[in-house]
Amino acid sequence: MSVLLADRAILDSPLDLVTSQEGRMLGLRLPASSHARIRPGVYARRAGIEALRSWERYALRVHAFRRQHPSAILALESAAVLHGLPLFGEPRDIQVYDPERPSSRRYGDVAVHTSRDALDVAEVSGALLTSLEETVIGLARVLPPAQALAVVDASISHADPNALDLRMLRERAAAQQNRRGNARLRWLWERADGASESPSESVSRAVIEWTGFETPVLQREYFYEGFHDRVDFSFPSCRAIGEADGWQKYVLADPAEAARRLAKEKHREDRLRRNGHPFARWELADAWRVEPLVRALRGAGLRPVRPRQAAFLASLARRPREKPHFA
Repeated sequence: MSVLLADRAILDSPLDLVTSQEGRMLGLRLPASSHARIRPGVYARRAGIEALRSWERYALRVHAFRRQHPSAILALESAAVLHGLPLFGEPRDIQVYDPERPSSRRYGDVAVHTSRDALDVAEVSGALLTSLEETVIGLARVLPPAQALAVVDASISHADPNALDLRMLRERAAAQQNRRGNARLRWLWERADGASESPSESVSRAVIEWTGFETPVLQREYFYEGFHDRVDFSFPSCRAIGEADGWQKYVLADPAEAARRLAKEKHREDRLRRNGHPFARWELADAWRVEPLVRALRGAGLRPVRPRQAAFLASLARRPREKPHFA
């Protein structure tokens, strides 16, 4: 499953989006061989969109919607695009908040929501959207637990000087009339951790808990052989170390730089192993599939200390509903 994290590049470079009305006004032809329909009445260069990843395709659809409806208030996943929150896969719907509506409605791929609570509205890059706090709480109520944990972790990240305060999130949610997902919120508030540095780490923490392994220490630091090493996960029972991003983070556009970083990381891993730390390494896809992550942990000497939580593990299979395809 793909993830977007604080990546607004597609909104800054909208691939020459043009509406059909603009095309007629300018006398432009938009042949199907060169342009694809992003949504009814909005087109982009086909060559550009074919290379987009799933979260970029969704961001492009959000941008296209904004071109036609500049006064709409984006919400949930659509607001998450501009807030830079983790986004998993390509959601089917554009999400909009309309405080004037008496009830929620759906129009094609646009879901228009109302709320018994008056939601705070912010402006980002000229777009109206639910505030960061409202967006995080809203997504936390409706997303599967592991995805919701990644969203909350990102919003309170220790690395972000503008991060939200977890206590304020809890108080804001508790004050709302909306009671949907309250049990999930309680689970999240107990586990959210701003020390988590990526969606991979957040999802992995959830899977580690649900498969019965001990709770790891996050971002522990080690000092060996004159080096300072910080690791994603440390498991005190057997001194094992876990890294949640595998080797994927060393795949860069510059092959020489990628090779340099990869060599440095291998030296780091060897150093930690020499000093008595078994090593487990996995990627986000391994956490979604569960068993590859379990094998990695077992290979580092870890054994479950609690029963599996089958119901929580089953929630990992939930994926975004079928997305539309560009025509």
